[in-house]
Amino acid sequence: MTEINFYTNKNGDLLGFHVHGHSGYADEGEDIVCAAVSSAVYLVINTITDVLHIDAEVEVDSGDAVLRILSKNAAACRDILQGLKLHMLNLEEQYNKFIIVKYTEV
Repeated sequence: MTEINFYTNKNGDLLGFHVHGHSGYADEGEDIVCAAVSSAVYLVINTITDVLHIDAEVEVDSGDAVLRILSKNAAACRDILQGLKLHMLNLEEQYNKFIIVKYTEV
């Protein structure tokens, strides 16, 4: 199962995420759930770091991706992180045996 854990502050602002695990929907390379998650995650990471030029902690490894921003950058990243959250919630609704969305206050 793929798990995406969104990091929030005490005000509920999104400060990043950690994605890990293979969904198990299909074999690697043919898994539409993993492909949808991966594509969206890379879009968000690239938009925040390369388009918005926001300094962020980014770690990407096989099956894992982490993005963390500082609270001072939450407003600048709000829309793109909210978009990712909505996308992940929609995927969770469609493929609830293969993806789960969680939240951690940091």
